[in-house]
Amino acid sequence: MNKFVSSAEQSINDIADGASVAISGFGLAHRFPNTLIYALRDKGVRDLTLVCNSLGAPREKGQLLVENDQVKKVITSFSIRAGMETEAEKRIAAGTLEVELVPQGTLVERCRAGGSGIPAFYTPTGIGTDLAHGKDVRYFNGKPYLLEHAITVDFAFLSAYRADRAGNVQFRGGSANFNASFAKAARVAIVEVEEIVEVGELPPELISLPGIFIDRIIKITDPININSLSRAGKRSADSARIYNGKAALTRSGIAENAALILRNNSYVNLGVGIPTLVSNFLEGRGVWLHAENGVLGYGGIVTGDAVNPDVFNAGSQFVEAIPGTSYFESVTSFEMARGGHIDTVILGAYEVDAEASVSNWSVTDAKRGGIGGAMDLISGDVELIIVMEHTDSKGRTKLPRRCKYPLTGKHCVDWLVTDLAVLHWVDGCFVLEAVAPGFTPEEVKALGDIDFIVADHLKVMR
Repeated sequence: MNKFVSSAEQSINDIADGASVAISGFGLAHRFPNTLIYALRDKGVRDLTLVCNSLGAPREKGQLLVENDQVKKVITSFSIRAGMETEAEKRIAAGTLEVELVPQGTLVERCRAGGSGIPAFYTPTGIGTDLAHGKDVRYFNGKPYLLEHAITVDFAFLSAYRADRAGNVQFRGGSANFNASFAKAARVAIVEVEEIVEVGELPPELISLPGIFIDRIIKITDPININSLSRAGKRSADSARIYNGKAALTRSGIAENAALILRNNSYVNLGVGIPTLVSNFLEGRGVWLHAENGVLGYGGIVTGDAVNPDVFNAGSQFVEAIPGTSYFESVTSFEMARGGHIDTVILGAYEVDAEASVSNWSVTDAKRGGIGGAMDLISGDVELIIVMEHTDSKGRTKLPRRCKYPLTGKHCVDWLVTDLAVLHWVDGCFVLEAVAPGFTPEEVKALGDIDFIVADHLKVMR
């Protein structure tokens, strides 16, 4: 059996107008199947439905297909990236591109189900949010669950390290992510790889995806450019807002105070942005870090010669593989979350309100935004710590009486750490446990709409 195809053009020859295509890849650039995407762009087929975690950055990846007028619908976890305007976003806002937003864990589970012959399933993810509207809700053991339908596609575009001619595939590092679930959901799965070997040259224990799920293999002709993979954040860790003429804590300071809450020898997921800085304050505490793309037990952020393009966190930052690090696909990653195996999740947010509800994925409506994995991460039995600045860049409070943006989760925040305060949700009310140096509880309260009790032994934040 030989599944090798000599060119990307030949491998996609039977993709026609109206086809559905799942495109793997994580973040804005990691392990996208660029060779196949370019071939599909050049083929020019229209009215495509794309299934993906993200379309990537402007003039790159899946965005190329939108910009080339080839896409009619996107099923994705990210329709918008903060601070990044794309053609897809413009068309979604104008109503000319249909979008279905799906939490990451639900997306891969729907594809896994489609490939398993399971038509639908119930999940706790999305309960109490706008994504639950119109969906069947059933209760199991007194807890509500949403009905989600399986996804199948005509084709899947995958990217991997290497494969043998029978289609057995080896992923490397944290780059398995969506590949396996997308392959299983597809009628035809096509993988592009760095290296093609003969059958028998891949040790069985290194085969990440058996060849029964792969139909065609091509050689990558557009190799990974490491410099394009990780983009710097908009603000530095040392930046701080000014309130009442006084500097609050830096973003790094917020992260340090959040780290103090974590239990030693626990499993912790860090969200994008400020949460990733928490890893700087965990040395020697036995905390095992978890990332949605499929990494557990990774170390700190690395640069230069220490970079491995396949070892990165959910924020697309390159990280160190340390003793005990393990890799897996995203289905497994979200099993850890929904199954209650993760102890604590730390997320950034747009808003946290007086009912301990949180919004962190959209500032417009439920049809546009970046859900990512947050809803799945908090759907299990988990401690949730939110880290954010007390106000936005325009001075508006991020602690309203009720969230005005679409909810990520309802009544779910255990701790809120801002650049001014540490607030702990206890018995239906927030308790102010610590305040930033130079500030008073009265100032904290005046800069938000949340009522709180001041702890008997109020501390000063680090």
